[in-house]
Amino acid sequence: MKIITTESISAAVEKLCIDSNYYLNSDIINKLEDGLSSEESGTGKEVLKQLLANANLAKMESMAICQDTGMAVVFIEIGQQLQIIGGNLSDAINEGVRRGYEKGFLRKSIVSDPILRKNTGDNTPAIIHYEIVDGETLKIIVAPKGFGSENMSALKMLKPSDGLDGIKKFILETVSGAGPNPCPPIVVGVGIGGTMEKAAFLAKKALLRPLDDCSPLQHIKELEEEMLSSINKLGIGPAGLGGKVTALGINIEVFPTHIAGLPVAVNISCHATRHAEIIL
Repeated sequence: MKIITTESISAAVEKLCIDSNYYLNSDIINKLEDGLSSEESGTGKEVLKQLLANANLAKMESMAICQDTGMAVVFIEIGQQLQIIGGNLSDAINEGVRRGYEKGFLRKSIVSDPILRKNTGDNTPAIIHYEIVDGETLKIIVAPKGFGSENMSALKMLKPSDGLDGIKKFILETVSGAGPNPCPPIVVGVGIGGTMEKAAFLAKKALLRPLDDCSPLQHIKELEEEMLSSINKLGIGPAGLGGKVTALGINIEVFPTHIAGLPVAVNISCHATRHAEIIL
């Protein structure tokens, strides 16, 4: 049985918070470069050039890609043969977030109560999702989520009779209604199935999948391709200033659901769809 200390977990989370905010993922960089080649709007091309320059500057100068360094969303996969010693796992994760946001000079954006609105001062607590898996390793993914894009996300409990056309309509309405607010070009995560909260989780998790990895399900792969094409025909464009490149990609995850339901969640993310991971 493998043993991991909570201190090593805190140290890993600390580094992931910094790395995810400093270094834009390679799949996003590649899609921005592809967009620069395909964008026809002069203004859109200039925006994409600036986004690429910004990402490079953040990397070279070790500074945040965006001033909104997000709410820390942490995905944990725990091997069931693993033993964690030295304290509480959730406390260790939040300690890592606390240290990472302080050490990395990252903006603290979390308020302790959604009504009273007092800042916690250290960007905790994080949103933590746990999954038990086979083996004896611990996989940690830190995905900071800015709220310019999070606020444009939506969930709808469709009826089964709404079918595929209803799903397509809801996705397009959500992206169209968001307009320039989520800082396009965007990445769209979609969750279909399960229950209300499962669909939302699937949409969030979909944002972690590299944009050059399509769904292994043929009918979902085709839906991803169709929706990306439809979104990019909306004309919103980079920074909402018009153009072809409104979205860099759309990832869709599905899960079994009830005979009477068709939950659909759309989680929009800005071009800085950030995440970093480690396996301990």
